[in-house]
Amino acid sequence: MLRTVITGTGSYLPEKVLTNDDLARMVDTSDEWIRTRTGIRRRHIAADGETTSDLAVRAARSALEAAGRAAADIDMVLVATTSPDYSFPATAVIVQERLGMRPGSVAFDLQAVCSGFVYGLATADAFIRSGQAGKVLLIGAEVISRLLDWTDRNTCVLFGDGAGAVVLEAQEGRGANADRGILHTRLHADGRYRDLLTMTGGPATTGTIGKVVMNGREVFRHAVIDLAEVLEEVLREAGVSPEEVDLMVPHQANIRILEATAKKLGLPMDKVFVTIADHGNTSAASIPLALDQAVREGRAAPGDLLLLEAMGGGFTWGASLVRL
Repeated sequence: MLRTVITGTGSYLPEKVLTNDDLARMVDTSDEWIRTRTGIRRRHIAADGETTSDLAVRAARSALEAAGRAAADIDMVLVATTSPDYSFPATAVIVQERLGMRPGSVAFDLQAVCSGFVYGLATADAFIRSGQAGKVLLIGAEVISRLLDWTDRNTCVLFGDGAGAVVLEAQEGRGANADRGILHTRLHADGRYRDLLTMTGGPATTGTIGKVVMNGREVFRHAVIDLAEVLEEVLREAGVSPEEVDLMVPHQANIRILEATAKKLGLPMDKVFVTIADHGNTSAASIPLALDQAVREGRAAPGDLLLLEAMGGGFTWGASLVRL
């Protein structure tokens, strides 16, 4: 059977760094308040004029180099983002042109907020396993700083900008959990809770971008419950125990969510890859940024069994079991 295998990872973070002390000079907060509640110490912020496609292209080139592939080899590019360059055209077509991909290759954006990369993995996997694509470039990229109210300390302290990418390729497998590639994925959504983490505007409502607003207490509660359930669901359906997982690479939203989710799963924190202290919450870029860092630091190696998970506005959430 065809398997969707990660053959290269890449990432890019903007040069500008915004520390908690910097934020304390902007809003009523402190380094101690932010660190104890979120685990974040600093985050990267895109420069003036630096767009989501700029970040995406840098991450994509890094992933292509790691995979030993040229842009012309790629059949499809997917960009998971909440902060596209434009309402249209899709950021993916801008990336397609700038990378020099084949004209006529498939390119589109995918919007599931912080769950975008996991939703993108499932989408790419479906295209590859159906034979419609042999090589897919999946990018999570965000300039979420442009969507923030910098006077709202409940949201502006949480987010940062960045991009991560993976090259996914079709390879033959035996249909067993020992195969390399995406082994099992589960996705969910529940629109009843969309107002708990949302934007105050949009093209068809206010005609403006709006700003991020969040009910942090309720988002935390749902995240811990829903993420633990989907992780257990993926492992159970794949026939894998938590002890067999080599590393969990989660969406980096809040250190307390990561700790509570790992505890419910019975997974020690030394098996959870954490980057939130230096990245903040980079939404759809969060998992691929962390994955690339884990690979380059040697924490994730070929043959390792990885568990990826995310939850975002919508609510959307999902998990994927992948053998690197």
